[in-house]
Amino acid sequence: MPDSIFGRALRGSAFLAAALMLAGCGKKPVPAPPAPSVGYVVLQPQRVTITTDLPGRTAAFRVAEIRPQVSGVILKRMFVEGSTVRAGSQLYQIDPAPFQASLDSARAAQAKAEASVVSARLLVQRYKPLADARAVSRQDYDNAVSTEAQDEADVATAKADVETARISLVYTRVISPISGRTGRSSVTEGALVTASQTTALLTVQQLDPIYVDVTQPSTLLLRLRRELASGSLRKAGADQAQVTLTEEDGHAYPQSGRLKFSEVTVDTGTGSVTLRAEFPNKDNTLLPGMFVHERIQEGVDDKAILAPQQAVTHDQKGEPTAMIVGADGKVVLRLLKTDRAIGDQWLVTAGLAAGDKLIVQGLQGIKQGVKVDAKAVSLDDAKKEPAADSAKPASDAASK
Repeated sequence: MPDSIFGRALRGSAFLAAALMLAGCGKKPVPAPPAPSVGYVVLQPQRVTITTDLPGRTAAFRVAEIRPQVSGVILKRMFVEGSTVRAGSQLYQIDPAPFQASLDSARAAQAKAEASVVSARLLVQRYKPLADARAVSRQDYDNAVSTEAQDEADVATAKADVETARISLVYTRVISPISGRTGRSSVTEGALVTASQTTALLTVQQLDPIYVDVTQPSTLLLRLRRELASGSLRKAGADQAQVTLTEEDGHAYPQSGRLKFSEVTVDTGTGSVTLRAEFPNKDNTLLPGMFVHERIQEGVDDKAILAPQQAVTHDQKGEPTAMIVGADGKVVLRLLKTDRAIGDQWLVTAGLAAGDKLIVQGLQGIKQGVKVDAKAVSLDDAKKEPAADSAKPASDAASK
């Protein structure tokens, strides 16, 4: 009896296992996920003009801070604020009356000294034959000669006093040492000014030509010097390169300028130098203190490789990377070397070549070695794709 029960249980278990096996054999297999879709552009060499933009600020060619050289009361202002004056133009008139009186007094003192010289000279002329005849003592003759010399010295002093008084009178006419545009006047008629005061009465600035100062790393200065020596840069004179300018509002300045390489000192704290360019400014379009951009044409690359910025990401080390479609249809990660941004593309010097299928769409979720369904897209369609660095999965894949 037990044997029969055991046998029936054993047979039931075998039947159940067989049924399960038959049920498993009837289940369909899970299909593999489809390959992710990506869009790519085929890189082609392009002719590109290599330029460098240098942000800087304008500065006046010459600046003259006008200060009085004599003390007195301002009687009249001789210019209109903001107008253009020429070198030698009178700007202010300081009350000349006390200085005219000083000049008259000095001239009178000079006349008196000259009269004393005449009297002393006549006395010497009378004493000389008498001294030779021993009619007067030699001491009296020597005293007469000494008096004549002293009177002549007094005449020289009086002449110097006259010249000093004349110069002071001239200084009451405050003139402009340079040609340029005037700023705001710090004084009006009736103001008392003092000689060599710290506050300037007025500032005159020469704006044609005008300077543009840019501060750049010393490495850029060395590179530009080499390119100037090799002829890559267009020369505008000895140790000068031709540059163009973009104004503060984005408009191109119509006239080109000259970038000078005369700086000889590098800032030890920042490792930078100040480069100065000179631009014509006949219409006074540029004013001191404006923020502008200089552009230097460094040459032309006939076989440049440009990669859309949205296709370039950066790994954990900050190195630029990009993904391309390999010959087997799989993703290949490339480490790039970029020179600069040209518009919305990177100028790639290493890592990509002509004919590469650069992935510009579908970067999210793909990684190196994954087989993809790739299709060619236009650059206009590629620009609609967000930048690669904004897609975290793609960035993580690139960094791995």
